[in-house]
Amino acid sequence: MNADQGLFVPLILGILEGLTEFLPVSSTGHLLLAGHFLGLAQPAAFIVLIQLGAILAVITVYFARLGVLIRDALSGKAYAWRFALAVILACLPAVVVGVLARDFIQQILYETPLVICISLLVGGIILLIVDRMPKNVRHDDIYQFPWHLALIVGLFQMLSLIPGVSRSGSTVVGAMLFGASKRAAAEFTFFIALPIMAGAFGYDLYKSRDLIDMSLGLNIAIGFAASFVVGALVVKYLLDFVSRHGFAPFAWWRIVVGGAGLIAILAFGL
Repeated sequence: MNADQGLFVPLILGILEGLTEFLPVSSTGHLLLAGHFLGLAQPAAFIVLIQLGAILAVITVYFARLGVLIRDALSGKAYAWRFALAVILACLPAVVVGVLARDFIQQILYETPLVICISLLVGGIILLIVDRMPKNVRHDDIYQFPWHLALIVGLFQMLSLIPGVSRSGSTVVGAMLFGASKRAAAEFTFFIALPIMAGAFGYDLYKSRDLIDMSLGLNIAIGFAASFVVGALVVKYLLDFVSRHGFAPFAWWRIVVGGAGLIAILAFGL
């Protein structure tokens, strides 16, 4: 691989990360399949660490609202503390399981394209069904999500530890099944992404500290920058898109990608 290709790969993967991180299509699944089928492979640490760009994208877009939340929490307003508790409850299950199963996830599941393709396909069908189900919307304000709904969303988020399931996809499905509107379900995933992804970044950075050399560090920096720029655009416009079109376009995308991957693996041995 020449120098230009060496810079091209993390750039493309960073763009792919930013584009897919907050869509219910599984950014990790797409990155791993790009490595398997297109030869755009990077170490597992790269895939986790470039998510910092997507984290900062959310902070940038929601900077004012985050500032208000912090101010209101420090001033003792109940809604801010209730929302903080909801975010913690939604993050806790995946954090615990993610730490305990990290090696299995990265060494086994990340290296099994068949699992990823099946997860994309099945998850797409489920998302399509849930998107079209008649809804009894009871929760349209994320600041008023009850604790039990936040915990349910957290339990669904555990499924996203399987590459191809999608963190945003699993949490959106869980929230909608238990009464959240499409817009509120999508927006809540932005906020619970901050601690869960920041924690994954910090933990994986610590665990992989001996593996990160100058070359990988440069690749991570390029992927981070690309994921930040593209992720900010996605976060800025996604809620309006979901309000107008729902999640069906993303469900069909998952079905197409997962189905194509299965055909390539089972029929052609790729």
